[in-house]
Amino acid sequence: MSKFKDMFKATDMTVGAPWKKIVLFTVPMLIGNIAQQLYNTVDSIVVGRYVGDNALAAVGSASPIINLMLVLFIGISTGAGIMVSQYFGAKAREDLSRTIGNCVTISGIAAILMMVIGPLLTRPLLNLLNTPASIFDWCTSYLNIMLYGIAGMIYYNILSGILRGLGDSLSALLYLLVATILNIILDILFVAQFNMGVAGVALATVIAQAVSAVLCIFKLMRMTETFDLKGKHFLPHKKYVSLIIKLGLPSGITQAIFSVAMIVVQSLTNSFGEMLIAANVIIMRVDGFAMMPNFSFGTAMTTYAGQNVGARRYDRVFKGAKQGTLIALCTSAVITLLILLFGRNLMGIFTETDALVSLSFHMMQIIAVGYLAMAITQSLSGVMRGAGDTMTPMWISLVTTVIVRVPIAYGIAYLTRSPENPGGMQECIFISLLASWVIGAVITVIFYKAGGWKKKAIQEESSAENEGAAASVNI
Repeated sequence: MSKFKDMFKATDMTVGAPWKKIVLFTVPMLIGNIAQQLYNTVDSIVVGRYVGDNALAAVGSASPIINLMLVLFIGISTGAGIMVSQYFGAKAREDLSRTIGNCVTISGIAAILMMVIGPLLTRPLLNLLNTPASIFDWCTSYLNIMLYGIAGMIYYNILSGILRGLGDSLSALLYLLVATILNIILDILFVAQFNMGVAGVALATVIAQAVSAVLCIFKLMRMTETFDLKGKHFLPHKKYVSLIIKLGLPSGITQAIFSVAMIVVQSLTNSFGEMLIAANVIIMRVDGFAMMPNFSFGTAMTTYAGQNVGARRYDRVFKGAKQGTLIALCTSAVITLLILLFGRNLMGIFTETDALVSLSFHMMQIIAVGYLAMAITQSLSGVMRGAGDTMTPMWISLVTTVIVRVPIAYGIAYLTRSPENPGGMQECIFISLLASWVIGAVITVIFYKAGGWKKKAIQEESSAENEGAAASVNI
């Protein structure tokens, strides 16, 4: 029984075989990420089957806007995860406690801002995206419900990020599985039984995410052996807030750049009509699962590197980076092969329209090999972020999305226009995505080998006379 409980405790990744620590940490997180992806996937399957292809397109068109509005808390989560992993590795209890408390406070402020500002921006953004009139009202309804209930999403992601920074990926998995099962049940109940349509899907997701957030809060409150959560720890402190922002802002900007690029490309996608919009939704849902191992290894490498940098074990950082990237590459190779062999069957889960299945599979074939490139990018970017260098991945993202993807997408569309195809090649959207992934991997390898990230660690040491006190910060 004690061994079972130990699985749900904070894990020290500064000892033991690097590959084993990384894999044991990644597997439950991968399962959790797959479960989280089920939120949107089940939404898509339910609305596609019970409401129709236009409703499926509505859910997909709303996703880039939701992602854009969540960049603030994504930045907070990244900054928190880096600080938690490094303070935990350095055994700096007071710094760890104040970091977690400040994250809870900042998250509350972020949630209030999103709930107030978000719904005011939905219609203007949908108009800006040239959202077809046939799905406009559905998009608006879906977005507003998601934004009014965004607190659960914010707190789950940030608190589960803190748990992962402590090396506990199993607790986050357990709570997410509970929420996912609840989400599926509520999806079917609200849409299939109560005929609530797109609004029912959004409401089900909001409720399920709130449950997972509450479970994370209860877990953190019980981890008194690792850190403290007293009133003073929740008071905003300049040192910790500034570090969270300094480390998290580049990641938030990265996500903002990515979301803006998605919105710009979504506008191009919308110009091709409802069929390609629906195909893009299906592709992105399958892509979400295909990309999960890469994201999971990237997050695992952030925690692994963070703890070992905090413990001054750079030898383990380098060794783990090589082993983790190799495992991620092998995993992505298997996934790419499965997509190429069984992709058509996967597309058929979302719709019974043969033309839509064929179009989706054709586009998926274009980007499938790109998952190998993303395995390299995510793993090495995770190492750099864990060491405290969040700026380099931000600049790489800026280059690959703004300078590479968007111009290539619009350029191909423009150059391939014809009387029979006035909008140009529909494939331009996915060719540009593949190009951005491959170029991003090359640039990431170059910057990782350059080694500038090694100088970005939070320099914290606890003296024997003043254990847990904050020391100097050198970023």
